[in-house]
Amino acid sequence: MNGIIELSIGRFALIYLLLIIVLLIMKKCKINQTKLLFVASLRMSVQLVLAGLILTYIFKNPHPVFTIIYLVLMTVFAIYMVLSANKSINKNFKIVIAVSLAATGLLIVCFFIMAVVGVSIFNPQYTIPISGMIIGNAMTGVKLGLKTFNESIKAQKNKINTLLNIGVTPQRIIIPFVNQSIETALVPTLNSMLGMGIISLPGMMTGQILSGTIPTTAILYQIAIIIAICTVTCLAVFCSLYFGSRTLYNKREQIVF
Repeated sequence: MNGIIELSIGRFALIYLLLIIVLLIMKKCKINQTKLLFVASLRMSVQLVLAGLILTYIFKNPHPVFTIIYLVLMTVFAIYMVLSANKSINKNFKIVIAVSLAATGLLIVCFFIMAVVGVSIFNPQYTIPISGMIIGNAMTGVKLGLKTFNESIKAQKNKINTLLNIGVTPQRIIIPFVNQSIETALVPTLNSMLGMGIISLPGMMTGQILSGTIPTTAILYQIAIIIAICTVTCLAVFCSLYFGSRTLYNKREQIVF
């Protein structure tokens, strides 16, 4: 199999022309997010270029400290992204989310790298990109789960108060909202799994095939990473909401909105 074709800067720059289509549609539909589109595109490009330069240095100078630092920064930033989008929740809930996201993400990463791949957790070539996929999807799942949970709680505030007044315990009231939010957070991952191999070739598999990896090897890696992503999403959302929701009520059976 041939190696990957390197993109010249000129050819690569052509991809930004596609954003004009997005811009035109936003203008047509009167969506006032032009600034966000520009900022998001610029920020993504800068961040990925910087990540590429840093990873190039780390891969050329592999050291456990570099891998650990990168993994910690990745986890901290994921936690920050989730918490910054949920500023209204209480402090204890935030602590639960941070611990849940970090613990479940790192647990699945360690299992995948050491048990499934069979290499050292300090191997940057495997640990960094795989950690990015696992922790990144856990972050997205928790954000979606929290969004659903908070919106559902606010929409049903009157119903919740009524149930409290007739003696229903806070835990019995909140658990259905937790279950619904976990289901909502898992739906995107489960739907993507249904179409893989028929409708789409996922990113990890595509990247490996483009780099010259045998398709059957790429398939095994893709199946493994998708199952890991599904598991970490489920675990992270469950721990964040199940334990975090307990911070919403006190010993006197009162729910604090």
